[in-house]
Amino acid sequence: LDELQAGDQAVKATFELGYSQLDKDQARAFRLLGLADGPDISLHAAASMLDRTPDETEDLLESLVDTSLLESAAPGRYRFHDLLRLFARACAERDEQPPSERDAALSRLLDFYLATAARVYALDQPGERLVEHLEKTHSPGLPLDNQSAAANWLSAESACFLACARQLASSDTLRRAVDLLMATSGLAESGVNSRSCEQAATALLETAHEAQDAHAEARVRTVLTAVYLATGRFDKADVQARLAGLLGQSVGDPISASYSLNDRGIVANYQARYTEAEEYLAEALLAFRHHGNPVAEASALCNLARVRLALGRYDSAIGLARQSVTLAQAHGPNLRLANCKYILGTTLVQAGRAAEGIAELDGALAMFRALGQGLWEGLASFRMAEGHLAARRPAEAAACADRALTLHRTGGAWRRSNILTVLGKALQAQGQADRARACWVDALSLFTEAGSPDGAEARALLNAAGYTPV
Repeated sequence: LDELQAGDQAVKATFELGYSQLDKDQARAFRLLGLADGPDISLHAAASMLDRTPDETEDLLESLVDTSLLESAAPGRYRFHDLLRLFARACAERDEQPPSERDAALSRLLDFYLATAARVYALDQPGERLVEHLEKTHSPGLPLDNQSAAANWLSAESACFLACARQLASSDTLRRAVDLLMATSGLAESGVNSRSCEQAATALLETAHEAQDAHAEARVRTVLTAVYLATGRFDKADVQARLAGLLGQSVGDPISASYSLNDRGIVANYQARYTEAEEYLAEALLAFRHHGNPVAEASALCNLARVRLALGRYDSAIGLARQSVTLAQAHGPNLRLANCKYILGTTLVQAGRAAEGIAELDGALAMFRALGQGLWEGLASFRMAEGHLAARRPAEAAACADRALTLHRTGGAWRRSNILTVLGKALQAQGQADRARACWVDALSLFTEAGSPDGAEARALLNAAGYTPV
């Protein structure tokens, strides 16, 4: 700023002139809002940061817009030009008294995001005990009262609260920043800012490790496990889940300790280590029951059903999946219920009961769509493709697989290759041999890229079609 010139006029001098004409409250708002790293800020987040009512804050921010020191990109949202943000931060360093108010303002912002994220989680996952184990906040957060409003807030604010969590990866705010990621770890599954979620978690992991805060480290490793699971990086997910479990047990944290068992069961199932998967999931069920967490218990039942399905124990798999649906239904329509119906539908399809399975999957897909869960919507479409293929409806199967590929942008190479394999089978059944072969070639390439041994089916299909893959 000291060296930058715009024509003959010094930019910093222009900013100083505008800043000097602000009254005390305007100048404070300008300085403090410049401290936040997010791309913009909502009115209610700004009100928390400034410790004022929303009405008072709106008057202040609109006055800054009138002086061109702040921009309003949309109703109720505000942002700085990059150079003005730098100037505002310099003013905060120079003028904010006492200096501790800079940290206090950012702490209030983190409080607001964590309190609202906890409310969102409670709406998305009613009955899940995580919210009872999050760090306490002074802010009540936004008074969201339905799943639609919760999903909208999560989508609109994710870039901002992830930036805040990453920015506040310091000892004083570490645990609250980690819990903010814990409460919003569903972002990894929905595909919303999954890369930013991973970056924030990595930054917080480094801080937690350096601070020797085993509680925070266990939880942030749980977040990273979710990220790696969602993107098909199963070896990395297993490493993080194992360490999260060890650290969680060492500090008596029921969240990271029990979640890690469930996560390790998921990974072991994906990697065809079925005996280990059953052992981990049996332990997870005991842990969830011990802590009175029936919603998490439903998740473990789903995952155990998937193991039994892989082992060909269809009756057991269907029974477990139905138990999970019953547990989840007690808490109304929510993401967990959609997950359970998805597993039940998948199990029924693979057990040869395609019509029943498609009906369950169709219900799950509608719930995923309503909740903005793009990755899960893609997975449900993929499983419906398998169902239609089993019912000898290749055109419907191809349409579902195509939709799955469109929706499934964040599921990783391993999942995409599975979808391509099924799409190829649907195309072949319609007499489109060249397109089918292209799908299988791409699938095999992706399996190889992911380091997965699961490319055997694609290779066999290519061989049966008279094409020898390189």
